[in-house]
Amino acid sequence: MPPISSSIIEDVTRLSKAGLASIAFFYFDFKDEAKKNSRGALSSLLIQLAAQSDAYSKILSALYSENHAGSKQPTDDELRECFESMLAVRDQAPIYIVIDALDECPNSTGTPSPRENVLRLVEWLLELCCSNLWVSVTSRPEPDIAAALQPLASHTISLHNETGQREDITNYIRWFVNSDPKARKWRNQDKELVIERLSERADGM
Repeated sequence: MPPISSSIIEDVTRLSKAGLASIAFFYFDFKDEAKKNSRGALSSLLIQLAAQSDAYSKILSALYSENHAGSKQPTDDELRECFESMLAVRDQAPIYIVIDALDECPNSTGTPSPRENVLRLVEWLLELCCSNLWVSVTSRPEPDIAAALQPLASHTISLHNETGQREDITNYIRWFVNSDPKARKWRNQDKELVIERLSERADGM
């Protein structure tokens, strides 16, 4: 997970433990089938929120009961209605949603593709315009993602070409290579080559 997402989750988790916020996060992984589609993302967010609030838990339990105690899968619309019901609960702490590595969601198969469905989900979250809801999305600068989300974003931060970000990544890779017992046996020029190649492939992430 990129440093910025880790920092956000760490900070909001402290608020959550103090009862001042609810947080749910989801990071996409193209290698994991359960972590590269919109339905999996929304389901995970709902479960995480339900674990932090009795009121949210009752709403999710009601959805479970309505679908024959889980023997029938709720529709995507029902999952969205469940989320909106959570937002409508009065006197609840702010909800923070962190969606990480959206670019890991595939953009090549199906019509619409898994990524298009995820973008629609994020657009829906942002268009709810709820003062109690805060959404953070991280991604590499893919054109389709930027085109869909930039018009809706209240704040954007670009780390793709930031020198400090690249230096942090290189320093971390250097530390890892020099700390790994097996890598310590490598020649210095081999270590530097690995550090250089991994830093380049990190692409700012």
